[in-house]
Amino acid sequence: MDISLQLIWLFLLAIPIACVAWTITQEEIFRELREYCIFRSKHGKTLFERKMYYPFTCEYCLSHYITIFFLFFTEYKLLMSDWRGYVIAGFSLVFVSNVYMSLFGLIRQDISKEKTEIKILKGRSGK
Repeated sequence: MDISLQLIWLFLLAIPIACVAWTITQEEIFRELREYCIFRSKHGKTLFERKMYYPFTCEYCLSHYITIFFLFFTEYKLLMSDWRGYVIAGFSLVFVSNVYMSLFGLIRQDISKEKTEIKILKGRSGK
């Protein structure tokens, strides 16, 4: 696969990785699972138990595991065609997916701020 196609794959494959990691760690649909994992990661009896639950509470940590799954599923390699290509691809996918999640978080924060400002302005004009 030539480098331009590899880069297209990098930026496109990072999208579902970011989507899955964000959805599990941030969205309401997984709130109960996330709260359970937060509790177990803080109150687990063993270090192993606490560390096993923690990735489900952090989008950055979870994105590493999701990336490993996608690398296995797609056999995507970056720059090199042997095992080193998997390592380079893995860290590159984690980086790009986390950039996507950061941008998405900033956009959602800005939208929420604007909605709050609109409610405040409507409340003032309604008096």
